Amino acid sequence: MLNYFMAMLMLSVGSFIRTRSAAPEMRPASAASDLIWGLVARAAFFMWLALIVWGFMTYHWSQPVAGVMLSLAANALIAMRGPMRTWPGLSLLFSVAGLMAGTVVFVG
Repeated sequence: MLNYFMAMLMLSVGSFIRTRSAAPEMRPASAASDLIWGLVARAAFFMWLALIVWGFMTYHWSQPVAGVMLSLAANALIAMRGPMRTWPGLSLLFSVAGLMAGTVVFVG
């Protein structure tokens, strides 16, 4: 269960940071790395949605609701923090770790 919540949190944060980094100065300098970052963040968002659906089918309804609320609270904390230069790296790190944790949740 803990892995489910951690995957939900990391996937949400990774995808949310990508959506909040619309300014060109908050993007990677390389177009290829920006493209990869976008693809990984989009995959993280879709994995987050899949975990919500899977959670409703597998766990009690309160568990996926708690995961969504935890994700929204983490996103609110990031939004209050404001833009940082380290966001692209953090977003990519959270997205990749969340994708791995989500895969473990689905497989295990």
